[in-house]
Amino acid sequence: MRFELFIALRYLLARRKQAFISAISIISVLGVALGVAALIIVMGVMNGFTTDLRDKIMGVNAHAMVLSSGAGMRESPELLEKTLSVPGVTGAMPFIYSELIISGAGGVKGLVIRGVDPENAAKVLGIAGRMTKGSFAELAKKEGLPGIIVGRELASRLGAGLGSRVNLLAPTGDKSAAGFTPRIRPARVVGIFSTGMYEYDSSLGLVSLDTARSVLGIADEDWISGLEITVNDIWQADRIGKQVARALGPAYYVRTWMEMNASLFAALELEKVAMAIMLTLVVLVASFSIVTTLVMLVMEKTRDIAILMSMGATRASIRRIFMYQGVIIGLVGTSLGYILGLGICMLLKRYQFIKLPPGVYSLDYLPVLLQWGDLAAIGCGAMLICFLATLYPSRQAAGLEPVEALRYE
Repeated sequence: MRFELFIALRYLLARRKQAFISAISIISVLGVALGVAALIIVMGVMNGFTTDLRDKIMGVNAHAMVLSSGAGMRESPELLEKTLSVPGVTGAMPFIYSELIISGAGGVKGLVIRGVDPENAAKVLGIAGRMTKGSFAELAKKEGLPGIIVGRELASRLGAGLGSRVNLLAPTGDKSAAGFTPRIRPARVVGIFSTGMYEYDSSLGLVSLDTARSVLGIADEDWISGLEITVNDIWQADRIGKQVARALGPAYYVRTWMEMNASLFAALELEKVAMAIMLTLVVLVASFSIVTTLVMLVMEKTRDIAILMSMGATRASIRRIFMYQGVIIGLVGTSLGYILGLGICMLLKRYQFIKLPPGVYSLDYLPVLLQWGDLAAIGCGAMLICFLATLYPSRQAAGLEPVEALRYE
């Protein structure tokens, strides 16, 4: 062990005369630990919230949509073939999107209706894996009432269960001799899904393409709103989308999940950065305690420093003694912060004991996702702040003159 490190440890573990300095050292360690733990917990929760939200959005929606410059487009095998031939595209499905009103025994509710292809919906939409009752295959049945799949919250509000009858009221109606009459089509609930995202579970309904055209009064049997596509890498959706647009020609354009949710994820990223900056101030405040500890220690150990320099210790060695002390405080505090922060994150992830109101947030518990990049940045940042806090006290200690320090001893 180098003598600078040995002396630094002896000074930190002060005896009865310097008990006050030891207390300040402990406070400095705890300050760094709390700052690091808070950063780890908040970064883990923000990452978990963003990832969970993204997964739920991707579970209900496809990775990208092919749309026409005009009002809708026509479904054709050639269009699907061209889309599927683009490298990176793993699935494609026509869809119809509109809004209407749904009513059941329990009440009336606005509904976002999506017409899908029952055969390909399970391959393109991740919502198939979130079905609690029924299946997409029921939408393809021709006999009886047309089927509809609704969210759990919507089914609860309408008082509907599997097999219940509901009515779909289109915003446009039929003209007759008696005047304008609303277009009402009965349907049967053939499936219930639960994404955990209140907005989708309370206002989304899925029907077959034919049912959507019938409800909306669309006479063209090939009319669709666009194509939904999935890709093999969601982070390459933008690049693959551009390739799809080039393959289909200027009459079509592609919107990816990143474009459609850009403002949401930008806001989440900004919140993450703001929280990181605010909590870094906690570590910064703790670093002032380190400065206080070292300055008081320099004042207390003036005689010892003069004796060491008289015995041949260089100014660089004296500087290193006090630098080591600050770094040790930072290292111990950061280590305790990691233990505390990771421990709380593991408990939150395993037991989910902090519940969130589903009507306010998009999920019902506090999610946690730890990323090695964030953990490394937090540790390096904390150690850097603690190291910078040692520069002034160590410089002052190295600048002492032995003769002046021992003159009145």
